[in-house]
Amino acid sequence: MLVLHNQTFIDRDEAVVDIEDRGYQFGDGVYEVIRYYDGQWFLLDDHLDRLQYSLNEAEIDFDVQVNNVKARLNDLIEHNHIQDGGVYLQITRGVAPRNHPYPDKQAPTLIAYPLNLKRPLDDQQNGIHTITAKDFRWLRCDIKSLNLLGNVMTKQKALNAGASEAIFYRDEIHVTEGSSTNVFIVRDGTLVTHPADHYILNGITRRYLLNLADKLNIPYQIEVFSLNTLKQADEVFVTSTSAEIKPVVSIDDKKIGDGTPGTITNTLLEHYFDDINITKLPEDV
Repeated sequence: MLVLHNQTFIDRDEAVVDIEDRGYQFGDGVYEVIRYYDGQWFLLDDHLDRLQYSLNEAEIDFDVQVNNVKARLNDLIEHNHIQDGGVYLQITRGVAPRNHPYPDKQAPTLIAYPLNLKRPLDDQQNGIHTITAKDFRWLRCDIKSLNLLGNVMTKQKALNAGASEAIFYRDEIHVTEGSSTNVFIVRDGTLVTHPADHYILNGITRRYLLNLADKLNIPYQIEVFSLNTLKQADEVFVTSTSAEIKPVVSIDDKKIGDGTPGTITNTLLEHYFDDINITKLPEDV
C-alpha cells in the first residue's frame, strides 16, 4: 500500500508519525473519510469543501486547492489500484516543539491512505440497536477535528451494551447526533433531523439524503427534537460516509415502530445510488 505524505507517495511500512506532530500530541488537526464506489468518487468535492471549512475554522494555514489535494487523491487511488473502498485524509498543524499556542510559520502535515470499506448490507437489511448517551463533547462539533475521545468513549459504551451506535443528547429536549453518525427520525411521514449548527457535524451523507428526499418528494424538517420524540418516532435511521443509511430498530431496548426497517428508510436506501457519480451537491442542501 502506498500512502500520501504531503506531496510524496511512500510505502505504508515507511509511514511514521513524528513524536512532536501536533495532531499526535494535541489532536490539532482535521480529517475526512471519502467513499469510492465502483471506480468513482462519491461526493468528493463536498468532502473537500468541508475539509477546507474545518481547516479555516481551526485556523490551520492550508489551502486544499492550492495544494492540489484532489489531484493527489486521484493519484493515490490510481497507485493503489482501488476500485471500491475509501480514503482517509488527515491534515495536522504540523511538527513543532510541544507548546499549546500555535507555532509560527509551521508547515501543516497531510497524510492520506486507502481504507477497506465494505457496504453494511446486513445492518441495512436488519437494522441496528442503539443506546442514548449524554453529549459531553465540546461545542464545535461542526469542525471535523481529530479530537474524538468523547465519540470513542461513547461508541465503546454502546458496544459494551450490545448496541451498534449511541445517540447523543444535550438534555431531555435536545437530541444531537450519533457517536459517528447523523440521526434522522420519521414522524407522520416527514423526515426530521438536527440543524447544521455547532452541535453536530454537517454530514455529507446527511446533506445527500436531504437532496434525495427533495427528489423523491419526501417532506423534511430541520429542527431540534427531544428524547421522547426520538423514542416515539415511526422510524429512525443514522447516516455517515461508512454507514451510508442504517435503520435503527431499537433505542435503549425500546422497539422503534414494529422493530423492522421502516418504509421511508427503505425507500431512501433503494434510491441511495441513483446519483452514484455525483461529486457536488446543490449549495442550499
